[in-house]
Amino acid sequence: MSPTEIRLFQSMSENVGQFNLSGKKVLIPEMNRYGCRLLAATFRSFGINAIVMDTFKGLSLGLEHTSGKECFPCQVTLGDILYHMKSEQEKRGKGFNINDYIYFLVEAGGPCRFGMYNKYQRIVLDSYPEYRGLKISSLTTDDGYSFNGLVDSKKTVDLRKSGFFALVIGDILDRLLWRIRPYEREKGMTDKYMDKALITLETTFERYGEKKNFSAITETLVGIVKEARRIIDPLIPPKPLIGIVGEIYLRTHIRSNQDLIRTLERHGAEVVNASIVEWVNFISYNDFKGAGSMLRLDLKQLRFSNLMDSIKKAIKFRAELFYQEMRQKQVYDRVKQIIDIAPDHRVTHLESLLSEEELFSFEVGTEACLSISGIMEYAHQGFNGIVNVYPFTCMPSTITSAVISPVMGRMGIPYIDTPYDSSLQPGRESAIRTFMYQAEQHMKRKGRKGSMD
Repeated sequence: MSPTEIRLFQSMSENVGQFNLSGKKVLIPEMNRYGCRLLAATFRSFGINAIVMDTFKGLSLGLEHTSGKECFPCQVTLGDILYHMKSEQEKRGKGFNINDYIYFLVEAGGPCRFGMYNKYQRIVLDSYPEYRGLKISSLTTDDGYSFNGLVDSKKTVDLRKSGFFALVIGDILDRLLWRIRPYEREKGMTDKYMDKALITLETTFERYGEKKNFSAITETLVGIVKEARRIIDPLIPPKPLIGIVGEIYLRTHIRSNQDLIRTLERHGAEVVNASIVEWVNFISYNDFKGAGSMLRLDLKQLRFSNLMDSIKKAIKFRAELFYQEMRQKQVYDRVKQIIDIAPDHRVTHLESLLSEEELFSFEVGTEACLSISGIMEYAHQGFNGIVNVYPFTCMPSTITSAVISPVMGRMGIPYIDTPYDSSLQPGRESAIRTFMYQAEQHMKRKGRKGSMD
């Protein structure tokens, strides 16, 4: 093994993992604007100096260090961290110290290329001698996105609960935005108001996040929702309801999907995108199912020494999912008393739906489970069209398209795939216009249900 290869393996073990974030400037890539900003604010409430990096400004750097075979989000996030570090170097000059920073990056197990981001980005960062000391602190689906090792062990559970709550509130802000913007009294009112609301909630999480004062945060949110409702012009008639599914980064990262939701709105849609928390619940549910399978195997093979550990894991993951869904329902119920935003999907219901339709199985894993079942749920709820958003060549989303396209055809529901890479697609506008015409015709024939009933 060459010295370069030895150094690479050492870097993978020493500079990628779950590192303590205390005393570091924690750099978070932007995926979902609201959720990421509120998560960073939650970190700050625990004394962690976290910021969300500017995004898409370094895309050329990301493309420069990739071949095009990588998943598009890998190119975007790689460009974000390289751009940020170069900017920090220029700003701080001789005062720049790479050991002051930690790059916070989530990963996933399984066949998706997402699980290899931190490994590949580690190689690229190590190609810059000045960035070799930048540690990548990574959360992974392999342990249910545990926060172990990131903060003092006494604060781990509290940080995880507050971080989850930040994602729930971020999802609700998104749904509030999508609910009111198509019906705003004056163009631009919604965006201006939601920008102010985000700043208010960041301050609220910084103040109450560590205390887990979720009641105070919820009351702040309720005030924001009440005020936001006044933006709606009641004279604007209901618009075709469009549901979005797909790869989690592309469907939530505005710049990567070329502001797809706003484009659909411009052509007459009201849009509901799948949530971030849906994925978190899916991970907890899969962990619970995995622990249950191991428990049954232990019993079958009479491995009594492992039995208690399997029981503890099954109880732990089931309790986590119960807590997540309970906390989520509490906030959604409060908000829905004020405005009819779309409810979130329950992952257990999505699995039962897949079983009934016999289209796919949660045993296969990947985001295809959520996308296929999410599409069927949108269809049953009376949505007027479905959009599948994903990186070009994304395996789970390609599976989704192959499974669901003929089903949507038989059901007579407009459906469109929108794969993205770094290029501009010349036929995109005409494809979306055609899709929205079909959605309008569907609404005339079938009516619409969902968030405006």
